[in-house]
Amino acid sequence: MAGLGFHNFFAKDKTFRPKKKFEPGTLRYNLHKHADETLSAGIDLRETVKLPKDEELNDWISVHVVDFFNRINLLYGVVSDYCTDESCPIMSGGPKYEYLWCDNDQYKKPTHLSAPKYIALLMEWIEKQINDENIFPIQIGVPFPKNFQSICKKLLSRLFRVFVHVYIHHFDRITQIGAEAHVNTCYKHFIYFLTEFNLLRKDEIEPLIQMTFRMCPDLIEKLSKKQ
Repeated sequence: MAGLGFHNFFAKDKTFRPKKKFEPGTLRYNLHKHADETLSAGIDLRETVKLPKDEELNDWISVHVVDFFNRINLLYGVVSDYCTDESCPIMSGGPKYEYLWCDNDQYKKPTHLSAPKYIALLMEWIEKQINDENIFPIQIGVPFPKNFQSICKKLLSRLFRVFVHVYIHHFDRITQIGAEAHVNTCYKHFIYFLTEFNLLRKDEIEPLIQMTFRMCPDLIEKLSKKQ
């Protein structure tokens, strides 16, 4: 595992859930390829996330939401055998942070759940939305909904909670298989993107803020001023 490059590690087929893919020949497939190629080329991550010239912001966000969904699925798949109802009876990020599940459907009120149950519901909830063409249109010329960015903020903030749980409760497993560099790169890509487009509130980053400062010292000033 330690010998794999970042791109190869996250191109593996063992995912927690089936991967969402873009259809070849579509605009978003081309944007996905552009993002994937620049990321695997090893260029500065802060530059990688910037909106390409002449591209629409919602298209760029759409591509990254799907990409992060796929990558975080794989990341969690690596530790899922060690994240059980017995080992992780609550969805937490250390003793200070617990995440309650609410989807306004099956769970209409915030509910205490084990981490694996929470994450399974989270991935189902996100997958349902990214497969909904009224939210994530795939045809050229079909507009995004007016609240698209607010929807994506919610999806991404909940995906961030998977990072919180994995880093705080399962990083020993990540280290054991030699995948820490890959996971750290995935996290940095995620946090640079969300910071670039103001898609995550400072209070949501708080469980990993010190780690984020160590990994991305160039974000200290921006995140310190963030409301």
